[in-house]
Amino acid sequence: MIKTDDLINEAISLPIEIRAQVIDKLLQSLNPSRKDIDELWAKEAEIRVKEIKTGAVDTVPGEKIFRKVRNRLKS
Repeated sequence: MIKTDDLINEAISLPIEIRAQVIDKLLQSLNPSRKDIDELWAKEAEIRVKEIKTGAVDTVPGEKIFRKVRNRLKS
């Protein structure tokens, strides 16, 4: 069996496109996709996009949120 360090070094030496594929497959193996949950998230995303486009909800710029989080973490 291949040693962990050897495997990691081999993976690092691969072209970036292949490394991205390896990472994607490894992450999928840790958190397998569940079709029922994926469909629910897709529906929720569609609802949220519609709410934003129709003005039903107010959006907050990401920088404002990050600033609030940074300020809270400083306290």
